[in-house]
Amino acid sequence: MAQYYMLNKPRGLLTARRDARCETVMRCFPEALQQTLHPVGRLDKDTEGLLLLTDDGALAHDLLAPKKHVDKVYFVRTDGALDDADCKAFEQGITLGDGLECLPAKLEILKSDAQSEALITIREGKFHQIKRMLASRGKPVVYLKRLSMGSLTLDEGLSKGEYRMLTAEEIKNLRESGQFAQGKAGADK
Repeated sequence: MAQYYMLNKPRGLLTARRDARCETVMRCFPEALQQTLHPVGRLDKDTEGLLLLTDDGALAHDLLAPKKHVDKVYFVRTDGALDDADCKAFEQGITLGDGLECLPAKLEILKSDAQSEALITIREGKFHQIKRMLASRGKPVVYLKRLSMGSLTLDEGLSKGEYRMLTAEEIKNLRESGQFAQGKAGADK
């Protein structure tokens, strides 16, 4: 029977099963689970928040496949005032300095000041994507936390480093969001 766990990933841990140099998210789990669970996607070492771990490879693929376009929502704090031009740039899709083209994304400004706060919704997960997108706009990220992935939302009752099993309803909704996302991706062609 497949296993599904939600972890509130703390900063400072690599999202990997093992690493020769750094501690990984697996240290949050007992030995028996460390042998079977795999992180679904990656969060940077200094990013915290929702991380799904499972031994269900098919579901992991559905949530991560670029053509599935599963939404991932992040809370971000940046240096610099975010503005409407930043929102428009995200909506249009940002091309980074190295030529990487990011899909259109949503930037919802919560607070704009010398240090701004926003919610960002992306449908892909390229290397340091949010940090690189905001850096390209001159607003470096100082804090980043994933709040949701598909239909799964971080349980705010979990302290950093704590985990819990997903409920049957959360698993059902995740499967449906992966299937729905696949249909959406097909409609985008």
